[in-house]
Amino acid sequence: MKQSQKIQGYQIDKSTLIHLERGKIPPQALDLEEVVLGAMMIDKKGVDEVVDMLSPESFYKEAHQHIFSAILILFEKSDPIDLLTVSGQLKKEGKLEQIGGDFYLISLTQKVSSSAHIEFHARIILQKFIQRSLIKISSEIIEQSYDESMDVFDLLDNAESKLYDVTLGNVKKSTETAQDLVIQAKKRIEEIANKEGLSGVPSGFERVDKMTSGWQPSDLIIIAARPGMGKTALTLSMARNMAVNNNVPVAFFSLEMSSVQLITRLISSETGLSSEKLRTGKLAKHEWEQLNVKVKSLEQAPLFIDDTPALSIFHLRAKARRLASQHKIKLLSVDYLQLRTVGGNNKTGNREQEISTISRNLKSLAKELDIPVIALSQLSRAVETRTGSKRPILSDLRESGAIEQDADIVSFIYRPEYYKIDEWDDEERSPTEGQAEFIIAKHRNGGLDNIRLKFNGSLGKFENLDNFDSPFEFHSKMNAAANDNTFKPDSYPSQDQAFGTVNPEDGDDMPF
Repeated sequence: MKQSQKIQGYQIDKSTLIHLERGKIPPQALDLEEVVLGAMMIDKKGVDEVVDMLSPESFYKEAHQHIFSAILILFEKSDPIDLLTVSGQLKKEGKLEQIGGDFYLISLTQKVSSSAHIEFHARIILQKFIQRSLIKISSEIIEQSYDESMDVFDLLDNAESKLYDVTLGNVKKSTETAQDLVIQAKKRIEEIANKEGLSGVPSGFERVDKMTSGWQPSDLIIIAARPGMGKTALTLSMARNMAVNNNVPVAFFSLEMSSVQLITRLISSETGLSSEKLRTGKLAKHEWEQLNVKVKSLEQAPLFIDDTPALSIFHLRAKARRLASQHKIKLLSVDYLQLRTVGGNNKTGNREQEISTISRNLKSLAKELDIPVIALSQLSRAVETRTGSKRPILSDLRESGAIEQDADIVSFIYRPEYYKIDEWDDEERSPTEGQAEFIIAKHRNGGLDNIRLKFNGSLGKFENLDNFDSPFEFHSKMNAAANDNTFKPDSYPSQDQAFGTVNPEDGDDMPF
C-alpha cells in the first residue's frame, strides 16, 4: 500500500488577511428601522410623530421602504394603521411576499411594545440617510472634479445645489410622472381656492395684484426703467408692503445703494419725514417722537438686506439658499441686474452673454427655491432719443434679449413728469404730476395692462392711486340739454304764445 504524502504546512503572515469587519458598509441602522416600523403598526401616535420626518428613501433596507410606503398610503387615506391593514395594502400592491410575508411583519411588531422613543429613533434613521446621501453626492463631485472640461464655478454651484437639497431633507427626483404632476396641480388649485385673497405674494398695489394675483412662486419678474424713474423706490415700497403689512419674509440684494441708505428710505416713507430731514438730522421734538413711534413696525418686519459689493451670481445663489433654509424667505429682490457679475472666468468678454447667464441663473434660482424673484434692470438710451411718447417698449431692454426671454413678467416704470410732460396722452388729458405708470409689457400667465400709481418723490414712495385723484365729469340736465334741440332758435315759442295776443287798437304796446 502506497504511503500517503505528508502535507507540508507553511506559515501565513496574518497581517495580509482581510476581515469583512474592516470593510466599509454604508451608514445604516437596521435595528432602529425595524423598531420604528413596528411602533408605527402598534400605535397611531407614532405615525403622527414621524410621518413628516421620514420618507421611503430614508430606509436602508428595500423591504422597509415598501412597508413605510404602504403605511403612508393608509395615512393619507385616513385608514387605520395596524398589522392587518398594512399586510392588506402590501398584498394589494403585490409586495407582501417580497418583504418576507406576514411572518416578517409580525416579527417587527414583536420587537417593540410602545412608540415611546419613536421620534428619537426616527432622527437617527434620518441622520444615516443624510450620511448615505452625502457619500453619494461626494462621489459624484469627486468624479466631476476630475473632468477638465467642466467649469469650476459650475461645479461649485452644482455641488452646493445638491447639498442644499440634502439640507432640505429631500433629494429631488429627476423626473416625475404626469399622474403625480396632475395630482400636485389639482392640490395646488384646491389650496388656492380655499385660500382667501391672492394666490401669490401681494405687492400691496391693488390693481397690480388684481392683474397678477400676487407675485407667483418660481416666477422671474423684471422691473425695468431709465435711471431716476424710481425702480428702487417701487421695489422698496413693495418689500415694505409685504414685510410690514403681510409679515412675508423678503430678501433684498442691493449693489447700487448701501443697506443703511435703503433702510433710511424705508424710514422716510414709513414716518412721512423727508429724506433731506433724515439726512441732516434736524428734526423738531414732535418729529423725533413721530420717528420713534412709527419705526416700530419696520423694526419687527422680516426684511433682510444684503449690500455686498461686486456680488457674483454664484455668491448670490449661495446666500439666497441660506436665507431660504434659515428664514423661509418668500420673495427675493435684486437691485440691479446689470451690476451683477457671473463670477467665473469671463473668457469671451461679451457683456450680452454675461447678462444672459445672469438672467438664466436668476430664473433657475426662482424655480429651485420656489419663490418669485424680482430683478431690476436698466433700459437703453433709445427711450431718450425717441420723439413723442417716451413710454418704454420691450426692445428697449438693455444689453440682452435673454432678459425678455427668461422673464415670466416684464414691466416698466414710466413717469412723464420726468420728461417735463404735463399731461397724460389719453382722452382726459389729466395732469401727470405725482403720478407714474406701471406697464406690464409681457405676462407669461396673464394679461397686459398700464396701471397708474401715485409717486411721492420727497419720500421715495409709490402708493395706490386713489379714485379721487382722477378728474370727474359731473353730468347734469343742463349739460345734457346742450346736445338736444331745447335752445335752438326755431324751437322758441312765438311772441303771441309767450305774451298773449296784442290788440293794436288799444294804443298800448304792452300786453299788460
